[in-house]
Amino acid sequence: MRVLIIGGGIGGLATALSLHAAGIGCTVAESVTEPRPLGVGINLQPHAVRELTELGLGEELAGLGISMNYFTFTDRYGGVILPLPRGTIAGYDWPQYAVHRGELQMTLLAAVRERLGPGAVRTGLSLEDFEQDGTGVTASLRDVRTGETLKETADVLVGADGVHSAVRARLHPDGGPLLWNGIRMWRGTAEGESFLDGATQVVAGSNRSAKFVVYPIARRGGGRVLINWVAEVLTGEPGPVTAADWSRRGRLEDVLPHFEGWRFPYLDVPALISASERILEYPMVDRDPLPRWGRGRVTLLGDAAHPLYPIGANGGSQAVLDARVLARELAVAADPVAGLAAYEAERRPVTGELVLAHRELPMEKTIAMVTERAPDGFDDIADVLTPEELAEMAAAQRRITDTDVRFLNERASWSVTRG
Repeated sequence: MRVLIIGGGIGGLATALSLHAAGIGCTVAESVTEPRPLGVGINLQPHAVRELTELGLGEELAGLGISMNYFTFTDRYGGVILPLPRGTIAGYDWPQYAVHRGELQMTLLAAVRERLGPGAVRTGLSLEDFEQDGTGVTASLRDVRTGETLKETADVLVGADGVHSAVRARLHPDGGPLLWNGIRMWRGTAEGESFLDGATQVVAGSNRSAKFVVYPIARRGGGRVLINWVAEVLTGEPGPVTAADWSRRGRLEDVLPHFEGWRFPYLDVPALISASERILEYPMVDRDPLPRWGRGRVTLLGDAAHPLYPIGANGGSQAVLDARVLARELAVAADPVAGLAAYEAERRPVTGELVLAHRELPMEKTIAMVTERAPDGFDDIADVLTPEELAEMAAAQRRITDTDVRFLNERASWSVTRG
């Protein structure tokens, strides 16, 4: 079996590594001519870290990111509302890593080239169309450097080409637009002093007005770290949008006024934003879940299949899980079509539920109560919320963020023996 993967991001590269480990040959076609470590920080949850560890990347991950201890919600003044343990602190056998997305992608790319060969990732190739029959798939790929169209055949085609997926557009020409919830996001990184325990993600404020998310993603020595931040501000009315450019440059003067005066005992928010060399800006968008992902020998994976709001550390993690299940099902199925059907049957319902759960912005109800009851801050959250209200808040976040600890620790491996 040969698989052609469209897209060389986290999902596509994890798919290549997973297929190779399962004894299935594959090639990755990436439209970028020279992959570079772009982007900002993301979190890899324990279930994704388990899968990458089983692919032999445990040491690389440990050296790349920071093992997170807590996910702490605060009000706009930094007053602690709810700390939630993460990774091994929460009882998982695997950590939750905060990493630089681009550095993770480069690590996966290096592993693919080392294990599958330098030609396994072919750059500068953009999908234009595909055809399939009972024997395989033929993809038309345009060389972005020359304009030449190439024909590539495979037994399976996987669209791992992101939120603007060309594969998805051809499978679902009427699949619906990107949907914006009215929240504008700015993101950046800057070096600074380690804060709190050095392994906590702070989520301050509310999506009903302004929220600031901050966490370390790499150690720099001397107590300094590379800090990732996300500023989320409600700026417009929800509705469909035609595009979302993840590399669009943001302007300091657009984001900074929303966070003037946001200074916590351990962090000066305006100073951190101002220290960032590069700011990115884009809308918080997703798409309605699809009634089906693929057709025949063609399927979708990662953001191409289920783009969702970045509020539960699920984007990259769910793509890794997709990759592992896809490889497992193709390895054990009687034929490729059956394997893809089994993959979709397992992954589509789970990810569809996550898309809808993220839309609820589940923490906002409780944070709004804190803002209403203590608009100028508080000394002790027990004076503001009841234990029952805090428990409800914790349960709401866990619905979009956590896998059952015992289930993950005890379930059988998804790895399959190489043929």
